[in-house]
Amino acid sequence: MDEAGYGPNLGPLVVTVTAWDVPDDPRACDLWDCFADVAANKYDPQKLHIGDSKEVYSPAKGMAELERSVFAVMGLCFERLPQTLAELVEMLGGNWREFAAAEPWYNTDLPLPLVIDPQTLSESVDRWRTCCETHGVCCRAIQSDVVLTARWNRLVDEANNKALAHSRNCLKLLQANWSVDGGDCFIVIDKHGGRNRYDELLAEILDGEMVMRLDEGRHLSRYRVGRSELHFRTKAEAAFPVAVASLISKYLRETAMELFNRFWQQHLPELKPTKGYPQDAKRFRQAIAKQQEELGIPLNTLWRNR
Repeated sequence: MDEAGYGPNLGPLVVTVTAWDVPDDPRACDLWDCFADVAANKYDPQKLHIGDSKEVYSPAKGMAELERSVFAVMGLCFERLPQTLAELVEMLGGNWREFAAAEPWYNTDLPLPLVIDPQTLSESVDRWRTCCETHGVCCRAIQSDVVLTARWNRLVDEANNKALAHSRNCLKLLQANWSVDGGDCFIVIDKHGGRNRYDELLAEILDGEMVMRLDEGRHLSRYRVGRSELHFRTKAEAAFPVAVASLISKYLRETAMELFNRFWQQHLPELKPTKGYPQDAKRFRQAIAKQQEELGIPLNTLWRNR
């Protein structure tokens, strides 16, 4: 599990979980080795680039590598590829109608993919499926939680702490995709900022299950619950499933921001787009203030307080 968009004041926070079935002890299975013929954690024109989203995507690099990898994993795990952002959100567990009701920039849709030709993916997806069959691996589930602004503000207000709100929300997504009684399970989650202790948060989503603390530290906190072992670690994208989650979260965040910017540029054609991060978000908020008021868009719909 990983996220994108924790720091900005504009746009959604996206959290994604990917779940993979493997034939033996999941702690001993290295999916990088299983998928070495099709994916690499550094740029290789012959392979999908799977890794930390900050390495795969940047505004200077453009969207192609990120989009190619995300669409390939969608092709691996689903029977069809999404043709719009609304379809992608729905395939990953979201409700586009709720999005449109919550924020006006989602009243239109965004055709996907943005830059790649999806027909070029078939060879990569076929090779990936072959790797899965060879190693007895299956991508069982991908689910994303796109946390829109008003909901995020409410979660933070309820917790009275941004980091706590984020941790609780992440673990609710974990809960929806994890059965404590489901056999051996190895869970890897990118650490939440400077937090080292997660046992009390895990207890909140578990119905009386004992959480055994194995280790807690700056770089790694480990717990056991039944036959599951959970690792909260720094640089968790070193684990293949986390890297995939990072890419999907980033892609959802970037495409959502594309719609956001298009909405405001329809009203203010000369407006410079934003990624939503604090310093530039203040510039953007000032630039749209008059239009926001005329459109009757509440600040709580637009601006993440923390």
